[in-house]
Amino acid sequence: MMDDATRIDVAFRTGPLAPIRVILLHIEILGVLFVVLGGFWFQFMENELPCPLCLLQRMGMLLATLGPAYVLIRRQVDDESITPAARAGVGFGMSVLAGMLGMSMAARQVLLHIMPGDPGYGDAVMGMHLYSWAVVVFLVVICTSGITLLFHRELAPGRLEGPMPWWTKATLGLLLVVIVANIVNAIAIAGFHPFLPDNPEHYLLFGGGEG
Repeated sequence: MMDDATRIDVAFRTGPLAPIRVILLHIEILGVLFVVLGGFWFQFMENELPCPLCLLQRMGMLLATLGPAYVLIRRQVDDESITPAARAGVGFGMSVLAGMLGMSMAARQVLLHIMPGDPGYGDAVMGMHLYSWAVVVFLVVICTSGITLLFHRELAPGRLEGPMPWWTKATLGLLLVVIVANIVNAIAIAGFHPFLPDNPEHYLLFGGGEG
């Protein structure tokens, strides 16, 4: 039988693979941001404005990054009531829900263009449209989050002693910038119209057409 002190020590013990998990937390955030920034590239460089479902998928991806971001931020909190397993449960539970929500929206758009002869919306990238790649991205988010929760004892990072590393600050800073940019972009596209056209061609905020 373990006494209370032993139970507390076990509950707060850092997993043996925690350093790898910390690296993967950064990679997960940066990987999703790379996809969202790729969408911005097509929007501004290829003049392909995102449709309403595209905007929702971007939001879903950014919501999915909040899980890993939560785990990284909560490592800094000096609260011994929050175990590494609890942080992983909350953080990656958020990612699973965001992944399911985003994948449903991406699958909806795939089904809209599934009929033979339908050219799809926008240009294809390596044979697949962006919304098809979004299904893959959300599936990866769900799978990696599920694996992390399944092996949380081995992967759970403990509380971080000392200041937050610069690479973590840079990753979270970039995430914040992309979130703000996505909000501004959505407002510029939709303006004050309650609905967007299926195939937007103008930024409605600046008077480019009607919603």
